[in-house]
Amino acid sequence: MADKTKIEWTEATWNAVTGCTEVSPGCDHCYAATIANRFAGQPSFPNGFGVTLRPERLAQPLSWKKPRRIFVNSMSDLFHQDIPDEYIARVFGTMALTPRHTYQVLTKRHARMRSLLNSDAFHLMVLAETARQQDEKHPMPSWNPGARRLNAWPLPNVWLGVSTENQKWADIRIPALLETPAAVRFISAEPLLGPIRLSAAWIDMPADARPVTPWDLLGIGLPNRLDWVIVGGESGHGARPVHPDWVRSLRDQSVAANVPFFHKQWGEWGPAPFIVRICDPKVGWTGTEGEHGTRVSEDGAKTGDLVLYGPFPHHHVEVVDNPKLKTTVGHGSPPIDQGVFDLFGDGNYEIRRYI
Repeated sequence: MADKTKIEWTEATWNAVTGCTEVSPGCDHCYAATIANRFAGQPSFPNGFGVTLRPERLAQPLSWKKPRRIFVNSMSDLFHQDIPDEYIARVFGTMALTPRHTYQVLTKRHARMRSLLNSDAFHLMVLAETARQQDEKHPMPSWNPGARRLNAWPLPNVWLGVSTENQKWADIRIPALLETPAAVRFISAEPLLGPIRLSAAWIDMPADARPVTPWDLLGIGLPNRLDWVIVGGESGHGARPVHPDWVRSLRDQSVAANVPFFHKQWGEWGPAPFIVRICDPKVGWTGTEGEHGTRVSEDGAKTGDLVLYGPFPHHHVEVVDNPKLKTTVGHGSPPIDQGVFDLFGDGNYEIRRYI
């Protein structure tokens, strides 16, 4: 747990569980596994990267008075098969009791997420857990079920996302995400390992064309489309390169559909300043004429470019709170005094972070 984090698209992390197992190529160089194995046996990771419930951390967000965006289980996956349904309900109970916070849940276990969050039984577990926690903190003379009506589900302060490192996993995970009730749905294409074409059904789905979920039958309308696209390259030892064309394509698709787009980092390999270059052939790319690989730095995650196109979901523009971060977004010739430049050489200029 940390009430501060260097992850650019969030503000804090909350790990009520630590540990995970690999399920797809995006897990191959997992930063969480590296950290957990390094500190295995210590209080933070008593079982290394083995899945470990941390019930002593469940109430941590209750003590954070200032509203913040919280990445849930940055060192695990909330929908891992070794985490009991009842424990996940306890996590959701805490989130329900802290509407001042915004929770960001990112998973590679799309099927279990869809199954649980479409389940009436699970929703009742969350309601019961919310009532139990609230009664423990603030005893009430009688339980008021009207305060916990079904139309409070999905929780309005919980964003759900899936990892989509390549087209195969985008095709598998995104439809499951769209069939899951959520206030905000997002994808994290990090590490981006190949080009991804977003289906028109995922980013611009008319109400009469979307899949019918149990929540539709109950009269709870859900705009089944992606609300946010995050993209990032891989960093660290053995990092696999991201081609600038893959990032450019996702940006253009997002902008065309009016979906907020966030480029977190180039990672270990990326374009040199003001020039789009591709990666060293030794790590998988053969440069075109005049193009050569450029290592961002020994720690690409910290010094890579940060690009933001469009607002955060629900127009959370205020979340960009960094005096070093320029906040001009637009088209055409960028104002020189804003420190913004044309990243891809195509007339669209975006935010650039200088460290």
